[in-house]
Amino acid sequence: MDLNSKSKKLFEEISNLSTEQRNPNSMNIDIASSSEILKIINEEDKTVPLAVEKELPYIEQAVEMIVEALKSGGRLLYFGAGTSGRLGIIDAAECPPTFGTPHELIRGYIAGGRKAVFRAQEGAEDLEENGAADVLKAIVTSKDVVCGIAASKRTPYVVGAIKKAKELGAKTLFVTCNPRDQFDLKEVDVAICPYVGPEVVMGSTRMKSGTAQKLVLNMLTTASMIRLGKVYENMMIDLQMTNKKLVERSKRIVMTITGVSYEEAEEFLSKADGHVKTALVMIKANVDADKARELLDKADGFVRKAIEGKF
Repeated sequence: MDLNSKSKKLFEEISNLSTEQRNPNSMNIDIASSSEILKIINEEDKTVPLAVEKELPYIEQAVEMIVEALKSGGRLLYFGAGTSGRLGIIDAAECPPTFGTPHELIRGYIAGGRKAVFRAQEGAEDLEENGAADVLKAIVTSKDVVCGIAASKRTPYVVGAIKKAKELGAKTLFVTCNPRDQFDLKEVDVAICPYVGPEVVMGSTRMKSGTAQKLVLNMLTTASMIRLGKVYENMMIDLQMTNKKLVERSKRIVMTITGVSYEEAEEFLSKADGHVKTALVMIKANVDADKARELLDKADGFVRKAIEGKF
């Protein structure tokens, strides 16, 4: 196939994507006032959570897969380009301070590498071999879950990453905003396809598509972390005290759950070497730090089980 034929094929492929269609609700947005523009965007954004809601059964399957992988020594690895790649990196980067996970447990990779996070690297996404190469650099194994993120689903970098991950025996997910009936379900283990329809500005998938992807990634990691004992009631209890805000938040969490004073929370956290879970078990089970750690170990890190002695 010559270069011109390849270009025409790509043109037709893109033209048929739902994310590349014109939105009838924003046809006159170019002559709208600021207030009218914002209302149009807001009305379209309201449809995004409903699109995600329809995908909950598939998101659940993905969460179960991730939890099993993380319990078995595997990792969750995101691969994306442009906005999709940045969203994966953001989600991965926020897990260590929020849930106390090791930095290598959940990682994000973007076409074009680190510099693409801050400035678009046009063309970096156009080759499947680039995605495959990054999978190899990540030393993906059969224990891992590899999640491709691409609003259009066709991004070569992401497709290449998924193909290589499957070759290596990893479990695979795909988050895309094109309809499920446009997806070959044999390509991945679980496809998550929140269909948000055409963007307010044609093809600008950083808008509704980006919002939908962000909601899905929030669910994947948050639900997985809850299933792994990183939350007590509805409070994050495995956060890392890496800055002044998180130090004070840790004290507030201990105070809220146990009813101790500010000074007592500070004292227990000190005895627990800054580990919120340990401090909570010390107070609620009335034990010292060593015993609290022992109880947590028996309870697989679940604070409620450790306190109640239900192993």
